[in-house]
Amino acid sequence: MAEQEEISDPRESIVDKISDKIDGGDDTSSSSSSDSDSEPKRETAPSSDKEEISRLFVDEKPVHQVFGEGKPADIFLWRNKKISAAVVGGATAVWVLFELLEYHLLTLVCHISILGLSLMFLWSNASIFISKRPPHIPQVRLPEDPFLEVASTLQFAINSAFAALREIAAGRDLKKFLLVVFVLWALSIVGSCCSFLTLLYIVFVLLHTVPVLYEKYDDKIDALAEKALIEIKKQYAVFDAKVLSKIPRGPLDKKRA
Repeated sequence: MAEQEEISDPRESIVDKISDKIDGGDDTSSSSSSDSDSEPKRETAPSSDKEEISRLFVDEKPVHQVFGEGKPADIFLWRNKKISAAVVGGATAVWVLFELLEYHLLTLVCHISILGLSLMFLWSNASIFISKRPPHIPQVRLPEDPFLEVASTLQFAINSAFAALREIAAGRDLKKFLLVVFVLWALSIVGSCCSFLTLLYIVFVLLHTVPVLYEKYDDKIDALAEKALIEIKKQYAVFDAKVLSKIPRGPLDKKRA
């Protein structure tokens, strides 16, 4: 009996080893299955990246809220297509009239006034012979509050611009100085290529097209804008290391130090 037990012990140890190997294979398969289970979680990472990108350029606000959530926002984002199309069509007609046909504003106002006064004058006199009531001409008075609001807004904007220009001219921020110079230089080039009315028309059309396109394709635009900003920062770092760092600093920087 002892010999049988001694013979059976090695077999049992071999079986135990085989079972241990099989269990180890199950563990690896379970780990691979757990890895495969964890793969779908990794697929959710791009969505979080998109959210981070969109937060960078929208400031966690929808485009409609950025424009004030009112009627102007509805017009810019084409929520009411008829009104938006009428506004863009009217602006296009004005641009064609003044820019392409070279019709002057003073001439247009005078011609419209002559036509309107002539029609009202003829209608008032003809009503005597036609035995109809003369036309009711309303008394027009412009309210004072909208003009005061516009004036106060312009005053605040102009004062803010003067304060910003004063701070830049004091030599405290080199980045703002270069940015303002670049913007003014770009505007001077655009102004030499087209008239002021054409520039206003281009800005008007962009306000009615760019927000709508951004609202539809915000993820792609934000991703491209982020890549562009990274590249601009790299180029600025190279420019700062090679050029800006070699410029001698003024007394303001020495006082800060």
